[in-house]
Amino acid sequence: MQIKLLAIGKTDNQQLQLLIHDYQKRLGFYIKFEFEMIPDLKKAKNLSEEQQKQKEGELILSKLSTTDILILMDENGKQYDSVGFSELLQKHMNSGIKQLVFVIGGPYGFSPEMYEKANGKISLSKMTFSHQMIRLFMIEQLYRAFTILRNEPYHHR
Repeated sequence: MQIKLLAIGKTDNQQLQLLIHDYQKRLGFYIKFEFEMIPDLKKAKNLSEEQQKQKEGELILSKLSTTDILILMDENGKQYDSVGFSELLQKHMNSGIKQLVFVIGGPYGFSPEMYEKANGKISLSKMTFSHQMIRLFMIEQLYRAFTILRNEPYHHR
C-alpha cells in the first residue's frame, strides 16, 4: 500500500517545511509516502466560497485514481487516538488496497462532490488549526502510527 497526502496551497513557514520534510523522511522507512501540494487557486478573491470549494474539488479529484481510498481531513470527521489511527491504517493495509489518500482541503472545506467520493472523514481535534500546521500534524501521526504498529518506542517517549 502507498499513502498520499494532498493539500491545497503551499507551506510558507520554513520551520514547518523542515519539520514536514523530517517526518516525511522518517515515514519513508515504513511505507511509500507522497506529499503533494496543489497550488492555491488564482484569483480566488473573485470566487464565492462555493465556487472555490468546487474548483479545489475538481483539482483534487483530478489527482485521484478510481481505486484510491479517499479520506478527508474534516472538522466533522471521526476522531481517533493514536493507537486507534494505527489500527485503521493496519485495517487498510490488510484489505489489499493500492493507495490510501488523505486530503487537507482549502479554507472553506470540501465541495459536495468531494464528500460523495470520500470513503471517510477524520478530524484531528475539535480545535481549529491552520492548514499549514495540519500538514505537519498529519504526517507526524502517520509516522507515530507506524511506530505503534512496529512496537517501537517513539509513541511513549
